[in-house]
Amino acid sequence: MQARVDHLVVAAASLDQGAAWCEATLGVPPGPGGTHPLMGTHNRLLRIATVDYPRAYLEIIAVQPGRSPQQGRRWFDLDDEAVRDALARSGPRLLHFVASVPDASAGVAALRALDIDRGEAVAASRMTPRGLLSWRITLRPDGQRLWQGVLPTLIEWGDAHPAAALAESGITLQSLWATHPQAGALRSACEALGLQGVAVREGAPNLCAVLETPRGRIRLESEGL
Repeated sequence: MQARVDHLVVAAASLDQGAAWCEATLGVPPGPGGTHPLMGTHNRLLRIATVDYPRAYLEIIAVQPGRSPQQGRRWFDLDDEAVRDALARSGPRLLHFVASVPDASAGVAALRALDIDRGEAVAASRMTPRGLLSWRITLRPDGQRLWQGVLPTLIEWGDAHPAAALAESGITLQSLWATHPQAGALRSACEALGLQGVAVREGAPNLCAVLETPRGRIRLESEGL
């Protein structure tokens, strides 16, 4: 098993708010994204790849008005009242990250061996101008991220990866780290996945990403949400 950082998840109360936040905070507007019929959400994307994070991108995601998930609750805790209230009150925020793996079911099994229920690998897709983008992603019926978002959701891409269609943004991911009171258990989970590019430290729950942007070096944090 070898996992890599795939994308950062910035959640917003609305996609328009997320796009405005991106331009105001990072200095560039996000690129196009799409809709997720399975989850009743939609997104916009921004390439942030570097040599250390070769296919990384930033996803700005929000609940799509008038749409409901086809099963369970929405991913990334987007149906959680505390998360919704925080986004409405304080604006868009780094909420989570997703790690790509060659076999999502094997990743689920590796975590289950540590008594971590990451959910099941579920097939999902969305249409793009280049055709159908398909993947398998780990989902729990309750939609939980787990451990305040510092334990990644796992994704197994099909034939295409969205980063291939994203233009250079002038923004790059410099580092990513997670802090949690159960740092030892989190570190063991990351090791079981063979996760690279994420430092784990003891501390209050937080996910922190440092980005180089046209506005200088910017630090995004989940702040325990």
